[in-house]
Amino acid sequence: MASREEAIRAFLDKAGWGDAERGPLAGDASTRAYERLKGKKGRAVLMNAPAGPDGPPLDGARKAYSAIAHLAEDCRPFVAIGGHLRALGLSAPELYAHDMAQGLLLLEDLGDDLYGPAIETGTARDGTPLDELYRVAVDMLIELHGAGTPPRLSLPGGSTYDVPPYDDAALAIETELLTDWYIPVKKGAELPGEEKEAYRALWRDLFPLSRMGAPVLTLRDYHSPNLIWLGARKGPARAGLLDYQDAQQGSRAYDLVSLLQDARKDVPEARENAMLDYYVARAKEADSTFEEDAFRAAYAVLGTQRNAKIMGIFVRLWKRDGKPGYLAHLPRVSGYMERDLRHPVLAPLKAWLDTHVPQSLRAEILSAE
Repeated sequence: MASREEAIRAFLDKAGWGDAERGPLAGDASTRAYERLKGKKGRAVLMNAPAGPDGPPLDGARKAYSAIAHLAEDCRPFVAIGGHLRALGLSAPELYAHDMAQGLLLLEDLGDDLYGPAIETGTARDGTPLDELYRVAVDMLIELHGAGTPPRLSLPGGSTYDVPPYDDAALAIETELLTDWYIPVKKGAELPGEEKEAYRALWRDLFPLSRMGAPVLTLRDYHSPNLIWLGARKGPARAGLLDYQDAQQGSRAYDLVSLLQDARKDVPEARENAMLDYYVARAKEADSTFEEDAFRAAYAVLGTQRNAKIMGIFVRLWKRDGKPGYLAHLPRVSGYMERDLRHPVLAPLKAWLDTHVPQSLRAEILSAE
Protein backbone atom coordinates (compact mmCIF):
# COMPACT_ATOMS: atom_id res chain seq x y z
CA MET A 1 0.00 0.00 0.00
CA ALA A 2 1.31 3.45 -0.93
CA SER A 3 2.34 5.74 1.90
CA ARG A 4 0.49 8.97 2.61
CA GLU A 5 3.38 10.97 1.19
CA GLU A 6 3.34 8.91 -2.00
CA ALA A 7 -0.41 9.52 -2.35
CA ILE A 8 0.14 13.28 -1.91
CA ARG A 9 2.89 13.34 -4.53
CA ALA A 10 0.74 11.42 -7.00
CA PHE A 11 -2.17 13.83 -6.38
CA LEU A 12 0.02 16.90 -6.91
CA ASP A 13 1.60 15.42 -10.05
CA LYS A 14 -1.83 14.75 -11.54
CA ALA A 15 -2.98 18.28 -10.70
CA GLY A 16 0.12 19.79 -12.35
CA TRP A 17 1.68 20.96 -9.09
CA GLY A 18 4.25 18.20 -8.65
CA ASP A 19 7.22 20.55 -8.95
CA ALA A 20 5.85 23.13 -6.49
CA GLU A 21 7.77 24.10 -3.38
CA ARG A 22 5.95 22.86 -0.28
CA GLY A 23 5.95 24.43 3.17
CA PRO A 24 3.84 23.75 6.27
CA LEU A 25 0.98 26.01 7.31
CA ALA A 26 -0.31 26.26 10.84
CA GLY A 27 -2.93 23.60 11.44
CA ASP A 28 -5.78 23.39 13.93
CA ALA A 29 -6.90 21.09 16.70
CA SER A 30 -8.06 18.41 14.25
CA THR A 31 -6.23 15.70 12.29
CA ARG A 32 -6.14 17.93 9.18
CA ALA A 33 -2.82 19.32 7.98
CA TYR A 34 -2.10 22.12 5.51
CA GLU A 35 0.77 23.06 3.23
CA ARG A 36 1.39 26.17 1.13
CA LEU A 37 2.55 25.45 -2.41
CA LYS A 38 4.61 27.84 -4.55
CA GLY A 39 5.33 26.97 -8.17
CA LYS A 40 5.06 28.01 -11.77
CA LYS A 41 1.28 28.09 -11.47
CA GLY A 42 1.45 30.49 -8.55
CA ARG A 43 0.36 29.69 -5.01
CA ALA A 44 -2.09 27.20 -3.61
CA VAL A 45 -2.90 25.37 -0.38
CA LEU A 46 -2.91 21.61 0.06
CA MET A 47 -5.42 20.26 2.57
CA ASN A 48 -4.45 16.83 3.83
CA ALA A 49 -7.58 15.50 5.54
CA PRO A 50 -7.61 11.71 5.88
CA ALA A 51 -11.06 10.31 6.63
CA GLY A 52 -11.90 9.01 10.05
CA PRO A 53 -13.79 9.81 13.27
CA ASP A 54 -12.42 11.92 16.10
CA GLY A 55 -11.75 9.21 18.63
CA PRO A 56 -13.37 5.85 19.49
CA PRO A 57 -17.07 5.31 20.30
CA LEU A 58 -18.12 7.02 23.51
CA ASP A 59 -18.99 5.02 26.59
CA GLY A 60 -22.62 3.96 26.37
CA ALA A 61 -22.86 4.90 22.68
CA ARG A 62 -22.13 3.17 19.41
CA LYS A 63 -20.83 6.35 17.78
CA ALA A 64 -17.74 8.52 18.19
CA TYR A 65 -18.14 12.05 19.50
CA SER A 66 -17.66 13.47 15.99
CA ALA A 67 -20.56 11.40 14.63
CA ILE A 68 -22.98 12.46 17.36
CA ALA A 69 -21.96 16.11 16.96
CA HIS A 70 -22.25 15.80 13.14
CA LEU A 71 -18.62 16.83 12.61
CA ALA A 72 -16.95 16.22 9.26
CA GLU A 73 -15.25 12.83 9.07
CA ASP A 74 -14.04 13.29 5.47
CA CYS A 75 -13.51 16.23 3.10
CA ARG A 76 -16.86 16.06 1.27
CA PRO A 77 -18.55 18.61 3.56
CA PHE A 78 -15.74 21.12 3.00
CA VAL A 79 -16.12 20.81 -0.77
CA ALA A 80 -19.91 21.08 -0.72
CA ILE A 81 -20.10 23.98 1.74
CA GLY A 82 -17.31 25.84 -0.06
CA GLY A 83 -19.15 25.58 -3.35
CA HIS A 84 -22.31 26.94 -1.77
CA LEU A 85 -20.48 29.88 -0.18
CA ARG A 86 -18.79 30.81 -3.46
CA ALA A 87 -22.14 30.63 -5.26
CA LEU A 88 -23.38 33.29 -2.84
CA GLY A 89 -20.46 35.53 -3.79
CA LEU A 90 -18.61 34.91 -0.52
CA SER A 91 -14.89 34.30 -0.22
CA ALA A 92 -14.41 30.59 0.33
CA PRO A 93 -11.24 29.40 -1.45
CA GLU A 94 -11.61 28.08 -4.98
CA LEU A 95 -11.22 24.34 -5.42
CA TYR A 96 -8.44 23.65 -7.93
CA ALA A 97 -8.24 19.86 -7.65
CA HIS A 98 -9.59 17.13 -5.42
CA ASP A 99 -9.30 13.48 -4.51
CA MET A 100 -12.06 13.13 -1.94
CA ALA A 101 -11.49 9.39 -1.52
CA GLN A 102 -7.92 10.12 -0.40
CA GLY A 103 -8.89 13.24 1.55
CA LEU A 104 -6.74 15.59 -0.53
CA LEU A 105 -7.79 19.02 -1.76
CA LEU A 106 -5.88 21.70 -3.65
CA LEU A 107 -7.27 25.13 -2.80
CA GLU A 108 -6.90 28.80 -3.59
CA ASP A 109 -4.41 30.54 -1.31
CA LEU A 110 -6.27 33.47 0.24
CA GLY A 111 -3.09 34.81 1.82
CA ASP A 112 -2.25 35.22 5.47
CA ASP A 113 -3.73 38.58 6.54
CA LEU A 114 -5.60 36.80 9.29
CA TYR A 115 -7.95 38.54 11.68
CA GLY A 116 -5.87 37.39 14.66
CA PRO A 117 -2.87 39.71 14.10
CA ALA A 118 -5.25 42.55 13.22
CA ILE A 119 -6.98 42.09 16.58
CA GLU A 120 -3.60 42.43 18.27
CA THR A 121 -2.43 45.51 16.30
CA GLY A 122 -5.78 47.22 15.76
CA THR A 123 -5.57 47.28 11.95
CA ALA A 124 -5.23 44.98 8.96
CA ARG A 125 -2.03 45.16 6.94
CA ASP A 126 -3.60 47.65 4.55
CA GLY A 127 -4.43 49.97 7.42
CA THR A 128 -8.13 49.14 7.64
CA PRO A 129 -9.20 49.65 11.27
CA LEU A 130 -10.27 46.65 13.33
CA ASP A 131 -13.85 47.87 13.79
CA GLU A 132 -14.29 47.77 10.00
CA LEU A 133 -13.01 44.18 9.91
CA TYR A 134 -15.60 43.24 12.51
CA ARG A 135 -18.39 45.05 10.67
CA VAL A 136 -17.51 43.24 7.44
CA ALA A 137 -17.51 39.90 9.29
CA VAL A 138 -20.96 40.75 10.66
CA ASP A 139 -22.12 41.82 7.19
CA MET A 140 -20.99 38.43 5.88
CA LEU A 141 -23.24 36.73 8.42
CA ILE A 142 -26.18 38.95 7.47
CA GLU A 143 -25.62 37.99 3.81
CA LEU A 144 -25.35 34.30 4.67
CA HIS A 145 -28.37 34.29 6.97
CA GLY A 146 -30.52 36.06 4.40
CA ALA A 147 -29.67 33.64 1.61
CA GLY A 148 -31.10 30.46 3.09
CA THR A 149 -29.36 27.13 2.71
CA PRO A 150 -30.74 24.15 0.85
CA PRO A 151 -30.43 20.99 2.96
CA ARG A 152 -28.78 19.19 0.03
CA LEU A 153 -25.72 20.61 -1.74
CA SER A 154 -24.00 19.52 -4.93
CA LEU A 155 -20.58 17.88 -5.13
CA PRO A 156 -18.28 17.46 -8.13
CA GLY A 157 -19.18 14.44 -10.21
CA GLY A 158 -22.90 14.74 -9.58
CA SER A 159 -23.13 13.42 -6.03
CA THR A 160 -24.64 15.42 -3.17
CA TYR A 161 -24.09 16.25 0.47
CA ASP A 162 -26.88 16.63 3.04
CA VAL A 163 -26.17 19.45 5.48
CA PRO A 164 -26.89 18.02 8.95
CA PRO A 165 -29.03 19.81 11.52
CA TYR A 166 -27.37 21.29 14.58
CA ASP A 167 -29.87 19.35 16.63
CA ASP A 168 -30.31 18.89 20.37
CA ALA A 169 -28.25 15.70 20.37
CA ALA A 170 -25.29 17.56 18.86
CA LEU A 171 -25.70 20.52 21.21
CA ALA A 172 -26.01 18.22 24.21
CA ILE A 173 -22.96 16.06 23.53
CA GLU A 174 -20.92 19.25 23.28
CA THR A 175 -22.12 20.58 26.62
CA GLU A 176 -21.09 17.31 28.26
CA LEU A 177 -17.46 18.05 27.44
CA LEU A 178 -17.62 20.42 30.41
CA THR A 179 -18.82 17.73 32.82
CA ASP A 180 -16.70 14.93 31.33
CA TRP A 181 -13.37 16.76 31.06
CA TYR A 182 -13.27 20.27 32.53
CA ILE A 183 -15.12 19.92 35.83
CA PRO A 184 -13.37 16.67 36.94
CA VAL A 185 -10.00 18.37 36.49
CA LYS A 186 -11.13 21.49 38.32
CA LYS A 187 -12.70 19.55 41.20
CA GLY A 188 -10.26 16.67 41.27
CA ALA A 189 -13.13 14.16 41.10
CA GLU A 190 -15.81 12.89 38.74
CA LEU A 191 -19.33 14.23 39.08
CA PRO A 192 -21.95 11.77 40.37
CA GLY A 193 -24.27 10.43 37.72
CA GLU A 194 -27.32 12.15 39.17
CA GLU A 195 -25.60 15.53 38.96
CA LYS A 196 -24.68 14.95 35.34
CA GLU A 197 -28.33 14.15 34.64
CA ALA A 198 -29.46 17.32 36.41
CA TYR A 199 -27.05 19.27 34.20
CA ARG A 200 -28.43 17.59 31.06
CA ALA A 201 -31.99 18.42 32.13
CA LEU A 202 -31.13 22.10 32.50
CA TRP A 203 -29.80 22.16 28.95
CA ARG A 204 -32.88 20.37 27.61
CA ASP A 205 -34.91 23.33 28.88
CA LEU A 206 -32.50 25.83 27.31
CA PHE A 207 -32.05 24.39 23.82
CA PRO A 208 -35.50 25.50 22.56
CA LEU A 209 -34.51 29.10 23.35
CA SER A 210 -31.62 28.85 20.90
CA ARG A 211 -33.95 28.12 17.98
CA MET A 212 -35.25 31.54 16.99
CA GLY A 213 -36.42 31.92 13.41
CA ALA A 214 -35.69 29.61 10.50
CA PRO A 215 -32.45 27.60 10.57
CA VAL A 216 -29.49 29.10 8.74
CA LEU A 217 -26.09 27.77 7.72
CA THR A 218 -23.86 27.95 10.79
CA LEU A 219 -20.15 27.70 9.95
CA ARG A 220 -19.41 26.64 13.56
CA ASP A 221 -15.87 28.08 13.90
CA TYR A 222 -16.35 31.63 12.67
CA HIS A 223 -13.51 33.30 14.57
CA SER A 224 -10.10 34.90 14.10
CA PRO A 225 -8.03 31.83 13.04
CA ASN A 226 -10.50 31.17 10.21
CA LEU A 227 -11.02 34.71 8.89
CA ILE A 228 -8.69 36.40 6.40
CA TRP A 229 -8.92 40.07 5.42
CA LEU A 230 -9.22 40.50 1.65
CA GLY A 231 -9.33 44.28 1.41
CA ALA A 232 -9.18 44.40 -2.39
CA ARG A 233 -12.54 42.63 -2.68
CA LYS A 234 -15.94 44.23 -2.23
CA GLY A 235 -18.57 44.12 0.50
CA PRO A 236 -18.91 40.96 2.62
CA ALA A 237 -16.47 39.14 0.31
CA ARG A 238 -13.68 41.03 2.09
CA ALA A 239 -13.99 38.46 4.90
CA GLY A 240 -12.19 35.38 3.58
CA LEU A 241 -13.47 32.09 5.01
CA LEU A 242 -11.60 29.00 6.19
CA ASP A 243 -12.41 25.83 8.13
CA TYR A 244 -16.15 25.51 7.53
CA GLN A 245 -16.40 21.74 6.96
CA ASP A 246 -18.40 21.31 10.19
CA ALA A 247 -21.15 23.70 9.03
CA GLN A 248 -24.69 22.69 9.96
CA GLN A 249 -28.22 24.05 9.87
CA GLY A 250 -28.67 25.91 13.12
CA SER A 251 -29.35 29.18 14.88
CA ARG A 252 -28.34 32.50 13.39
CA ALA A 253 -26.91 33.48 16.80
CA TYR A 254 -24.22 30.78 16.82
CA ASP A 255 -21.64 32.23 14.43
CA LEU A 256 -22.00 35.69 15.91
CA VAL A 257 -21.07 34.19 19.28
CA SER A 258 -18.06 32.51 17.64
CA LEU A 259 -16.92 35.87 16.29
CA LEU A 260 -17.58 38.06 19.31
CA GLN A 261 -16.50 35.56 21.99
CA ASP A 262 -13.34 34.49 20.18
CA ALA A 263 -11.64 31.65 22.03
CA ARG A 264 -8.20 32.65 20.71
CA LYS A 265 -8.25 36.45 21.06
CA ASP A 266 -9.60 38.88 23.62
CA VAL A 267 -12.77 40.70 22.56
CA PRO A 268 -13.50 43.48 25.05
CA GLU A 269 -17.08 43.53 26.25
CA ALA A 270 -17.60 47.01 24.81
CA ARG A 271 -16.67 45.80 21.32
CA GLU A 272 -18.80 42.68 21.70
CA ASN A 273 -21.82 44.79 22.66
CA ALA A 274 -21.24 47.28 19.86
CA MET A 275 -21.02 44.56 17.20
CA LEU A 276 -23.96 42.68 18.68
CA ASP A 277 -25.98 45.91 18.40
CA TYR A 278 -24.73 46.33 14.82
CA TYR A 279 -25.89 42.82 13.90
CA VAL A 280 -29.30 43.43 15.45
CA ALA A 281 -29.71 46.70 13.56
CA ARG A 282 -28.73 45.09 10.24
CA ALA A 283 -31.00 42.11 10.89
CA LYS A 284 -33.96 44.40 11.57
CA GLU A 285 -33.26 46.26 8.33
CA ALA A 286 -33.27 42.99 6.40
CA ASP A 287 -36.26 41.39 8.15
CA SER A 288 -39.10 43.29 9.79
CA THR A 289 -40.11 40.14 11.74
CA PHE A 290 -36.72 39.82 13.47
CA GLU A 291 -37.26 39.40 17.23
CA GLU A 292 -34.46 41.12 19.11
CA ASP A 293 -35.25 39.80 22.60
CA ALA A 294 -35.44 36.20 21.37
CA PHE A 295 -32.19 36.65 19.47
CA ARG A 296 -30.36 38.02 22.50
CA ALA A 297 -31.59 35.11 24.61
CA ALA A 298 -30.43 32.66 21.91
CA TYR A 299 -27.07 34.44 21.82
CA ALA A 300 -26.61 34.01 25.58
CA VAL A 301 -27.68 30.36 25.54
CA LEU A 302 -25.43 29.47 22.62
CA GLY A 303 -22.58 31.52 24.05
CA THR A 304 -22.75 29.45 27.22
CA GLN A 305 -23.13 26.23 25.24
CA ARG A 306 -20.17 27.03 22.98
CA ASN A 307 -17.93 28.11 25.83
CA ALA A 308 -18.80 25.00 27.84
CA LYS A 309 -17.82 22.92 24.83
CA ILE A 310 -14.56 24.79 24.28
CA MET A 311 -13.54 24.60 27.93
CA GLY A 312 -14.03 20.84 27.80
CA ILE A 313 -12.25 20.48 24.44
CA PHE A 314 -9.20 22.42 25.61
CA VAL A 315 -8.85 20.16 28.65
CA ARG A 316 -9.41 17.09 26.46
CA LEU A 317 -6.69 18.28 24.07
CA TRP A 318 -4.35 18.43 27.05
CA LYS A 319 -5.34 15.17 28.77
CA ARG A 320 -6.13 12.97 25.77
CA ASP A 321 -4.04 14.42 22.96
CA GLY A 322 -1.00 15.81 24.78
CA LYS A 323 -1.58 19.42 23.63
CA PRO A 324 -1.33 21.57 26.77
CA GLY A 325 -0.96 24.85 24.87
CA TYR A 326 -4.73 25.27 24.67
CA LEU A 327 -4.95 25.70 28.45
CA ALA A 328 -3.70 29.28 28.03
CA HIS A 329 -7.04 30.19 26.43
CA LEU A 330 -9.20 28.87 29.26
CA PRO A 331 -9.34 32.08 31.35
CA ARG A 332 -10.58 34.02 28.32
CA VAL A 333 -13.26 31.45 27.46
CA SER A 334 -14.36 31.17 31.09
CA GLY A 335 -14.67 34.96 31.20
CA TYR A 336 -16.94 34.92 28.15
CA MET A 337 -19.13 32.34 29.86
CA GLU A 338 -19.50 34.61 32.88
CA ARG A 339 -20.85 37.33 30.56
CA ASP A 340 -23.39 34.92 29.08
CA LEU A 341 -24.54 33.63 32.46
CA ARG A 342 -25.81 37.11 33.38
CA HIS A 343 -28.83 36.62 31.10
CA PRO A 344 -31.93 35.77 33.17
CA VAL A 345 -32.78 32.65 31.14
CA LEU A 346 -29.51 31.10 32.31
CA ALA A 347 -30.14 31.63 36.04
CA PRO A 348 -30.90 27.92 36.75
CA LEU A 349 -27.75 26.76 34.96
CA LYS A 350 -25.67 29.43 36.70
CA ALA A 351 -26.98 28.20 40.06
CA TRP A 352 -25.99 24.62 39.18
CA LEU A 353 -22.50 25.72 38.13
CA ASP A 354 -22.07 27.88 41.22
CA THR A 355 -22.88 24.83 43.34
CA HIS A 356 -20.67 22.28 41.59
CA VAL A 357 -17.82 24.40 40.22
CA PRO A 358 -18.03 27.86 41.85
CA GLN A 359 -16.99 30.96 39.95
CA SER A 360 -13.84 31.27 42.05
CA LEU A 361 -12.87 27.74 40.96
CA ARG A 362 -13.86 28.42 37.36
CA ALA A 363 -11.52 31.43 37.39
CA GLU A 364 -8.49 29.49 38.61
CA ILE A 365 -5.83 28.98 35.96
CA LEU A 366 -5.08 25.38 34.98
CA SER A 367 -1.47 24.37 34.52
CA ALA A 368 -0.15 21.33 32.69
CA GLU A 369 2.72 21.07 35.14
